[in-house]
Amino acid sequence: MEAVAKLRNVPTSPRKMRLVANLVRGQKVTRALGLLKFEANSGAARVEKLLLSALANWQQKNEDERIEDANLYIKEIFVDEGRQLKRLRPAPQGRGHRIRKRSNHVTLVIDSKVEPLGSKAAAKQAAETKSTDANVEAKPKTTRRSSAKKSTETTAQATA
Repeated sequence: MEAVAKLRNVPTSPRKMRLVANLVRGQKVTRALGLLKFEANSGAARVEKLLLSALANWQQKNEDERIEDANLYIKEIFVDEGRQLKRLRPAPQGRGHRIRKRSNHVTLVIDSKVEPLGSKAAAKQAAETKSTDANVEAKPKTTRRSSAKKSTETTAQATA
């Protein structure tokens, strides 16, 4: 089940915020939080706070589930343009240059990823949940010899 969080009227340009959004799009929530925590871009702190808000929204919808077991990922994140504040900056010879102070709106959607039964990811997830006793009883893998080693052994046997 998905959860949505929106951040409106952020006083940074949409172009700068899209750089941060592209960084975390499609990532697992835990990985995205780690990336955002150490990102130098100023918009990263705001997106991190928005992601935590989306997590809280998801937790409120799914009170019976644990966040760690849900396999959450960022399903969708997009940045739209907000209002522009138009200001004038004094310029030489009595002129004025127009300054546009841009803002943006960020929308973030998180969802739990459910793998199809026959996929590799589902098999990997099932293997992780098995007990370690089954791994101990498994027979050891046989190692393969490289083709160069085989050829030297066969020539040595042929000469002997």
